[in-house]
Amino acid sequence: MTEIFLTVFAALFSVVNPFGAVPVFLAMSPGMSKTERKDTVLHASLYFLLILLAFFFAGSAILGFFGITLTSLRIAGGIIIFSSGAQLMSGKMRQSRAINQAVEDEAIEKEDISFTPLAMPLLAGPGSISLVIGYFTEYNDWVSRGVTVFSIIVVTITVFSILRAAPMIFKLLGVAGIKAISRIMGFLVMAIGIELIISSVQQILK
Repeated sequence: MTEIFLTVFAALFSVVNPFGAVPVFLAMSPGMSKTERKDTVLHASLYFLLILLAFFFAGSAILGFFGITLTSLRIAGGIIIFSSGAQLMSGKMRQSRAINQAVEDEAIEKEDISFTPLAMPLLAGPGSISLVIGYFTEYNDWVSRGVTVFSIIVVTITVFSILRAAPMIFKLLGVAGIKAISRIMGFLVMAIGIELIISSVQQILK
């Protein structure tokens, strides 16, 4: 069970990469007070948790409805995760999360950015969603699924803690430090994407 927890936590944390979200979040909330930032991060974290849990439990049904096999999803997810990791490696944090200047400008004008673009797509994107859908099928007993849900909750708490301390983290690490961490995360994310693709191709060949 510990192995499942660590596997899910490490993969999901790497793909979500909350450290990479820190400068983007700060750019979207320049006029917020400490209380407003705290409330926004709390709501975004709850939305993030609900989104992942919804896809974790309903993902297989959604795939069945559209006639998509899990293998196809894992290959597509692997490609997306690999691409996201490559963009992180090149320092393109915003592009890896489908965030551009227009999205940031719109977010600044919005009263509430907690659901979109903060929870989705900044935190819960195609990569993390495809991961949790795959885990539901991979771990087919409810004990393992319970451990997976616990891992998702712990990731959510970690994301909340990091974004809650975003101003301090940015001041401490600076742009260079955050880019360095994101590049390390990008390398791990690329490896996760390749692993998903390889394992899926092996399943097809079998």
